[in-house]
Formats: sequence, structure tokens, C-alpha cells
Amino acid sequence: WLKARFPGKASSVHPGLNQSTAMSEFTIRTRKFKSNPLLGRKQFVLDIIHPSMANVSKKDLAEKLKTMYKVHDVQCIQLFGFKTAFGGGRSSGFGLIYESLDKMKKFEPKYRLKRAGVDTGKAGAGRRGKKDTKNRMKKTRGKEKSKARASGGKK
Repeated sequence: WLKARFPGKASSVHPGLNQSTAMSEFTIRTRKFKSNPLLGRKQFVLDIIHPSMANVSKKDLAEKLKTMYKVHDVQCIQLFGFKTAFGGGRSSGFGLIYESLDKMKKFEPKYRLKRAGVDTGKAGAGRRGKKDTKNRMKKTRGKEKSKARASGGKK
């Protein structure tokens, strides 16, 4: 239908813009740059200008920051709190560059560590499994109680 209505138009949204050029078309500026030796990090506000893109991924931003500030590990960079300006083309957010991964694990909140893939959540039986085990143990006596406990959250 679209080709019948507009014979000169291609099916892509941006015919002159391919994916590889769109990935590199953004500039980064840092404001309020502060070195924080007590927490072992550098902290700053990031301003991103991306006129040809809807938004820039945090992974791309981290790669560019790695080259700008000569960071040895991309995982030491934390980016969060990004807001796109009304009308698009500009975004701003917050960035932290830690000196090492152990400083990051010490001072970053757990939810941000999980988001970055550094910290894995606690393992073990879930809430429902614990309740099932407790209720199964209520129904048994003696040696069967230890069998019910050993079976864990399974039925």
C-alpha cells in the first residue's frame, strides 16, 4: 500500500542514514566534574548531544568515556539517571568512574551493582518454597520431619 501511494519512497524510515553512522553520531560533555578520593571515584554530570538518534545506549557511552578518561575496565563506569530533553536530541545524566571494582562493590548500592552485572543476587530457596517446607514439616513427626526439611521447596 505504501509503495503504491509513494512510489519514490523506500521502505526504511531514514533512507540516507544507515545504522553504522547513527551509532557514532553523538558528542559527550562533562560538567561538575569532581574527584572524590574518599569513595575512590570521579563523578560528573554528562550532557549528550545526539541529533540523529532517539537515545544513546549506556554501553556506547561507557565505551566513549573509557577512551576519554583512559579507564582500564568498562565495568568501573556507572551511568544512571538519564533524562532526554523535550524535543529530543539532547540528554543529560550522571556518571561515576571508580578506581577499581572492589571500590565499586564497596560503595555502590546493591541495585546498581545488579544492574551492571557485577553483583549477583542471593541464592537459595524462594519465599514460597520456604513456606511450603515449613507447612510440610508441620504435618510430619520424628524422622519424617528431617526428610521434609531435606526435600527443600520441592513437592
